[in-house]
Amino acid sequence: MGYTLCVLGCGTMGVAVLSGVLASLDAKNSSAFVPQPKWESHTSGTVTPQTLEDESLPSRFIACVSREETARKLGTAFFAAGTLGRSVEIVQGRNVDAVRQSNVVLLCCKPQVAKTILSEAGMKEALEGKLLISILAGVTIAQLEAMVLPSTKVVRAMPNTPCKIREGMTVVSSLPPSEQSELERSIILNIFSSIGRCRFLEEKHFDACTALSGSGPAFACIFLEAMADGGVMMGLPRAEALELAAQTLQGAARMTLAGTHPAQLKDAVTTPGGCTIAGLLAMEDGRVRSTIARAIQVATERASELGQPAKK
Repeated sequence: MGYTLCVLGCGTMGVAVLSGVLASLDAKNSSAFVPQPKWESHTSGTVTPQTLEDESLPSRFIACVSREETARKLGTAFFAAGTLGRSVEIVQGRNVDAVRQSNVVLLCCKPQVAKTILSEAGMKEALEGKLLISILAGVTIAQLEAMVLPSTKVVRAMPNTPCKIREGMTVVSSLPPSEQSELERSIILNIFSSIGRCRFLEEKHFDACTALSGSGPAFACIFLEAMADGGVMMGLPRAEALELAAQTLQGAARMTLAGTHPAQLKDAVTTPGGCTIAGLLAMEDGRVRSTIARAIQVATERASELGQPAKK
């Protein structure tokens, strides 16, 4: 049998993660399910890997919220999410009881209320010996470990906004060696591979990952908008210009993920004396490459300040 997954603070990101897991398991369990060809071997948001043992897959789901209105909305959303969605237990104002019944806890609340939730009477004991996965921005493993018992295994995960359409990128902190580490790794991969790609990295890289994959969609959209604006400037209708720009970026990204280096793709499109090299030189004149790289640097530096106590 599988384990019980509790989403503590089931807001926007919590719903996205849980919905992805449910959809993957629904697809896996469907008698009509036929694996579809993938454009590359680790396509995200398709189906939970089926080679793993059942104990690494959840079989019971608990979603914790604080408001009655939110509970009603979640009930409606999960009911429409398919067969497994209807089995999600939505709990309001009973965090400790829900955690007690769970094996794995996904902490998805706002960072500023984490201490309040983890300090509830009985919460430390409820989390004893369990896997706590935090997606809280700026809150370190050391800060979380100070709020729980030593036997609670704390892991940080950082999914980004596209996980809402199961095309996200999640970075997870490296697991320390233990007898359960392989099972825990499988559990984490099953959860986050259902909403996109998942990569394990040491926590020291999280600020850079926050800038690159967390803030990255905003940076990419600036570039996408600029491309569409250029098309409009040259006479294209707005809707078509936006579609062309978005699909072009998606196609280039997928070719890169499939193994084509960006420089190789760029050179393949650039012919001597052609329009591509003319456009590339205009971008180099505008220092586009260094500006984007510096944006990642500045965002990383800002990310490192977010979880720190405010200066007086």
